[in-house]
Amino acid sequence: MKQSQTAQILTALQSGDRLTPIDALNRFGCFRLSARVSDIKDRGYRVQDKYVKMVDGTKFKEYWMETNGK
Repeated sequence: MKQSQTAQILTALQSGDRLTPIDALNRFGCFRLSARVSDIKDRGYRVQDKYVKMVDGTKFKEYWMETNGK
């Protein structure tokens, strides 16, 4: 049985991956990474984030968990 997007993203974060919206789209088919991260946070996990600014001025968030994410 295939895991939900939220479960796949949680597994990736717990494995030490840093995820951006384009990563989530490419890896999990997820168009709304921020919503899935919110679901994960609602379950009590501590997900860190920061804005990354591109050379052209566009910004996006990058998400990760410390090794003791909950």
